[in-house]
Amino acid sequence: MPAVTIRNLSEETHRALRLRAAYHGRSTEAEIRAILEAAVRPSERVKLGSLLAAIGRDAGLSDSDVETLQKGRDKTPAEPMTFE
Repeated sequence: MPAVTIRNLSEETHRALRLRAAYHGRSTEAEIRAILEAAVRPSERVKLGSLLAAIGRDAGLSDSDVETLQKGRDKTPAEPMTFE
């Protein structure tokens, strides 16, 4: 599992982290993990599929509209990229 070292953390910040961890009943390391997780993966984030479905609903697309779009879709496999 990856590990991260944080250097030059002020004493005030470290103390605040320890207090926050104690308040939540976990270790300082667990508290930092929770903070980082919440920062980079917020629970209220919108997923792409859900967003696209909402756009389709807002545009008033029906099932038959979607079927028509699917029929016109290019279904040939994509060629892999080459960097040579």
